[in-house]
Amino acid sequence: MLLSGNAKLLGRYAVLLSGFAKIRIKSSHYFMSKIAFKPFLVIFKGSHFHLKPSSLLSAFRKMENLPPAKAGARPASSFVCDKAYVNGEWVAAKNGKTFDVVNPASGKVIGNVPDMDANDVQNAVEQAFRAFQTWKETTAKERSVYLKKWAELCWQNQEELAKLLTTEMGKPFAESKGELAYGTTFLDIFSEEARRVYGEMIPTTAHSRRLLVLKQPIGVAGLITPWNFPNAMITRKAGAAIAAGCTVVLKPAEDTPYSALALAKLAEEAGLPKGVLNVVTSSRTNAPEVGKVLCKSPLVSAISFTGSTAVGKILNEQAASTIKKCALELGGNAPFIVFDSADIDAAVEGFMGCKFRCSGQTCICANRVFIQDGVYDKFASKLAAKMDGELKMGDGMQQGTTQGPLINQRAVEKVDEHVKDAVSKGATVMRGGNKKGGNFFEPTLLSGVTKDMKCSQEETFGPLAALHRFKTEDEVVTLANSVRSGLAGYFYSRDLGQIWRVAERLEYGIVGVNEGLVSSPEIPFGGWKESGLGREGGKWGIEEFIEIKYVCMGGIGK
Repeated sequence: MLLSGNAKLLGRYAVLLSGFAKIRIKSSHYFMSKIAFKPFLVIFKGSHFHLKPSSLLSAFRKMENLPPAKAGARPASSFVCDKAYVNGEWVAAKNGKTFDVVNPASGKVIGNVPDMDANDVQNAVEQAFRAFQTWKETTAKERSVYLKKWAELCWQNQEELAKLLTTEMGKPFAESKGELAYGTTFLDIFSEEARRVYGEMIPTTAHSRRLLVLKQPIGVAGLITPWNFPNAMITRKAGAAIAAGCTVVLKPAEDTPYSALALAKLAEEAGLPKGVLNVVTSSRTNAPEVGKVLCKSPLVSAISFTGSTAVGKILNEQAASTIKKCALELGGNAPFIVFDSADIDAAVEGFMGCKFRCSGQTCICANRVFIQDGVYDKFASKLAAKMDGELKMGDGMQQGTTQGPLINQRAVEKVDEHVKDAVSKGATVMRGGNKKGGNFFEPTLLSGVTKDMKCSQEETFGPLAALHRFKTEDEVVTLANSVRSGLAGYFYSRDLGQIWRVAERLEYGIVGVNEGLVSSPEIPFGGWKESGLGREGGKWGIEEFIEIKYVCMGGIGK
């Protein structure tokens, strides 16, 4: 299927398809050409995997605008479960309560899932702890086989899972397919990294001793994941934890539980033993007590959370009561810097993907845009024209849509507040600036933005491009580093000396140089300062779920 016309643009914002020349060659289900702001080609070979339908399928009320499944494929609705998943069983909340899941594009309820409380979560923790006693004894090869099978099922059902993701989260369908590819690649990678957790032998001067370093699974891992990437953030965490030999209690975002439950369903079908992966769902009301159980339970040894800095601080404080290992991927306020020496067309192109994918709802998207005096007007005019020609709001399942809805009304109100605050302080609206009904907000371009405005001081998390003007390199580096966040930063320059200087001076865990799409499953993803602790992805991600043990062996010499 070759996307053309407006649909070509969809590929540009697909999560991390840029940089992949080839994906999933081994099973020949999918081939994708490199799509850094280029159309992408997807070729499907063979049929989707066939399995018996589960009796636990949800009475999914509506999946509007979804095309029917391809011949022989499982429909998206077959992955929708109305129960949580604990110790290999599909269960309701003990109190019998449920909460609604809403399609953010239409505002309509699409189903409901269990609203679990502290008692339900404590039970899941106990089941995970019991399963850990056996799971930790498995070999790396055995764990690798399970992860590969899980990944295989995800690849085989990518398109239908993407429909489900778009329905509950809202992002364009092509972006959802991109996320599925990105997320499944984590399972592939961690299936290999499971076999690369190496110990060490330390040289000693004593003939009678041997000094060993062992690496062992840390225990039960409590995972709390966000709504903006409801598939990939789960596989990035759970894949690493399971590869390390840990068991998992996963609490997905209340806005997007179905993607998590679909992953659990496929993990079950892959044969993952009972209790290794547990998924508990809860409403926004119950979320604080669920998080508290995971953080304070002595049976949980590690916490991995992606979300706001404010919530991350609360979880970190609660986890301190039992000295848990915490991996926290928190908020950002990413600078995007364009120097006079930059290739302006490339900078505009890079900014479009960096800012507007997922409608600006990513933790590493550009938030503060600093343009040097000499190219400010040129960049602003080219960006405005690009936005006019390429951005189209709509339901994520409608062909040509590049900008889906924001996740809810709170998100819309925050963007609106930032725009109004900036305008009241002297900024000029060049494009957009308005609510468009429901959860939609126009892609917006502001010029004349200053550091005292809310959109400079806070992460907007929406489709707002706020342009600042600067004069010197020292000035802009100071401005870029002036906030307490430090997740991702970007800059465009063709001055080699400047590239080295700025890359080293930016106080961020991730830096994009002449590149707006920087994520990749193989890299250490994480931030400095108040943007978090630890790293996810690649060999670094699995280390978050491992303990180091020093063994001193004596009495060896004759």
